[in-house]
Amino acid sequence: MRVYGIIVAGGYGKRMRTEIPKQLLNLNGVKIIERSLRPFILCPDIEAIVIVTAENIIKNINKTIRNISKRGKLLKVVAGGSERQDSVWKGLEAVPEDIDVVVIHDAVRPFITSNLITECAHSALKNGAVTVMRLIKETVKVVEDNVILQTLDRSKLWITQTPQAFRTKLIIDAHRSAHRENYIGTDDCMLVEHLGHPVHIIEGSDMNIKITTPADLKIAGVILSTFEKMGD
Repeated sequence: MRVYGIIVAGGYGKRMRTEIPKQLLNLNGVKIIERSLRPFILCPDIEAIVIVTAENIIKNINKTIRNISKRGKLLKVVAGGSERQDSVWKGLEAVPEDIDVVVIHDAVRPFITSNLITECAHSALKNGAVTVMRLIKETVKVVEDNVILQTLDRSKLWITQTPQAFRTKLIIDAHRSAHRENYIGTDDCMLVEHLGHPVHIIEGSDMNIKITTPADLKIAGVILSTFEKMGD
């Protein structure tokens, strides 16, 4: 099995209220994107990694990864598009045709593990498409004009995370179909669902947070400090 990782690192971080792109912010002394890359580099199933980012910060990303121990793996940086879907497509264009599986991950989710990446890759090879998710704990209600219309059955509600992994041909076909139909999805699974292909799930972790706000960054620091203490 040949597997490529695609790290989506194109966000500008408006909600972070900083001029520094959120993926380049420091998390306990190490840039967030570096922490997200490490599990891919350490994962024995990953052959190479494509980092998709905004064109104006490619130099910054290259500078960040220059001194990372790559363990002989290719790290390629490419310019993304105006939307996440466009950026993933740019990443897919950088993947050789004979790659069996791609594992797509948000650069600002730094708490994944190499074992999770491996599990996703093997599930995608078997099932075609897989996403990491966690079961929602809160009660969810549908609201309109400040009035509750409906309370949803939370036993069937899951929150999507990344990584998401796919057989390469399937996700390419899904992106091409979405482009033809002008269909926009908020994640890659939506494109595969739109194609009519089932997406399997792997249960994720509450720790697999996406860092998008200053509060998220503080929470991530606490999580990381806890992990580090547990490792002592």
